[in-house]
Amino acid sequence: MTDGRLRIYRGSILDVEADAIVNAANKSLLGGGGVDGVIHRAAGPALKEYCWGLGGCDVGDAKLTPAFNLPHKAIIHAVGPIWKGGGDNEAALLARCYARSINLAAENGFSTIVFPAISTGAFSYPVDSAAQIAVQSLTASLERCESIEYAVIACIDRKAETAFQRALRRRMRDCEFQKFS
Repeated sequence: MTDGRLRIYRGSILDVEADAIVNAANKSLLGGGGVDGVIHRAAGPALKEYCWGLGGCDVGDAKLTPAFNLPHKAIIHAVGPIWKGGGDNEAALLARCYARSINLAAENGFSTIVFPAISTGAFSYPVDSAAQIAVQSLTASLERCESIEYAVIACIDRKAETAFQRALRRRMRDCEFQKFS
């Protein structure tokens, strides 16, 4: 599904052509499970070595590294929140991950970017809520940042794909309603 500049894809994030790939990283940036482990393994050991020098990353923020063995130009490591029930500012931190990643891509001259469903794996963020937050944050960021041609959210399974498609449809309806109000 697409709204033109925001697209939903089901499959491996590594299969999406884009200038920048976003890694759902942990605070150390040194690799882990899920998409983080997949990206680190595909990029090669030089990525971990490079990340040692970055000193980690705060939750809700993102840092840029070279892509090493990946076909992308760069990796943006976004640290999403661990789900603690919703009362620990998780929504704002998750939204900030997406916005910060778009800003880093634009600041570095990238026009295309691919995201995973940040925080929905090992960090246990409920996928329906995460999808709404991601779509709202990304559509707002894309409206402000015209240099980004498109962003893709890569969903590893049908459940995530359905949640992100539903969130994107809802956002498109809301935007259409606001135009005519």
